[in-house]
Amino acid sequence: MVRAIRPSTFALMFDLSRFLLFFSLLGLFLQGCGSTKPRTVFDQKNVPAAPDYTNLNDWAAHPQKADPADRLPSPSLSNRQDSTGVDVFFLYPTTYYDMRRPKPGWNASLDNAAINKRTDSIPILFQATIFNGAGRVFAPRYRQAHLHSFFTKDKKSAGQALDVAYEDVRAAFLYYLEHWNEGRPFIIAGHSQGGRHGMFLLRDLIENTPLEQRLVAAYIVGWPVKPGFFQHLKPCESPQETDCFCTWRTWERKYALKHATEDSVICTNPVLWTTEPGKYAPKSLHHGAVLRKFNVVFPNLCDAEVYRGILLCNKPKFPGSFFFRRKNYHIGDLNLYYFNVRENAEERVRAFGERRYPSGN
Repeated sequence: MVRAIRPSTFALMFDLSRFLLFFSLLGLFLQGCGSTKPRTVFDQKNVPAAPDYTNLNDWAAHPQKADPADRLPSPSLSNRQDSTGVDVFFLYPTTYYDMRRPKPGWNASLDNAAINKRTDSIPILFQATIFNGAGRVFAPRYRQAHLHSFFTKDKKSAGQALDVAYEDVRAAFLYYLEHWNEGRPFIIAGHSQGGRHGMFLLRDLIENTPLEQRLVAAYIVGWPVKPGFFQHLKPCESPQETDCFCTWRTWERKYALKHATEDSVICTNPVLWTTEPGKYAPKSLHHGAVLRKFNVVFPNLCDAEVYRGILLCNKPKFPGSFFFRRKNYHIGDLNLYYFNVRENAEERVRAFGERRYPSGN
């Protein structure tokens, strides 16, 4: 049986602080250790070989192989990948950051076992699994841009590295459509760098095409989406709405109330599923976070409220929480709301089916 632990326990202090604090230090690697970031400008000649999407090794998650996206954090949940008739195209966040040998380039190599292991054991396990109750999970490996791309002053090199990453994502999606989709409805989901690529994928290949009729919904999380980026694709405003997108970035509440200024950025409340500012979701509506230990669920941990383009979340209270001083909860955008997002993806799949097949046939 899954262990549901209250936020006041020592286990929560250990798990939350380890999980979030570890990732909050990533930016320090870039500033404090010169060997962990690209040392030269972007050069196309140094870009690693492109992925081969005919090879299942170039997929972090795929229905035709066993992978971490098949797992469940609780025996109360079901893996419905073989029964829903829906697919999920998942784009993982940046896991390429502190490589020292060989010296890092601007884009990750798909042959790097350390990066692949990190990808599989963190975002595929802790994020992609959110969606295995909604559909078959496809997660392509891609030549992700180095984390330094989001901090550097060399915007040209960063842009070129992100273009390479997106080129892979686009190619993977087109290959998936041709060989595995077979007309099935689909969800686009991604976090951070993956959310960024998912946003462009929606605009470039799905919006205003016949594919949009098969879009259940998109979860493009951890990346700012401004009004007008899409021509007519709208943010979701109810838990059952389809052909729409959800997006949010999570900050500690008190800090965000003082520093959030992005009124032009769209933000979804992942508990209430509306973008309406000021609508407060108390912790009692939070159904569970999944943090460092995959089989331990923390219910009633997080509240949620949209404010000036940011999702407000009160700092979780637990013994020793003074050690955790990070104000940006970016790394936990999905994990902190794991069960609410999972339930919502399944709800939108049901709603899509009812609209597509109103007679139940």
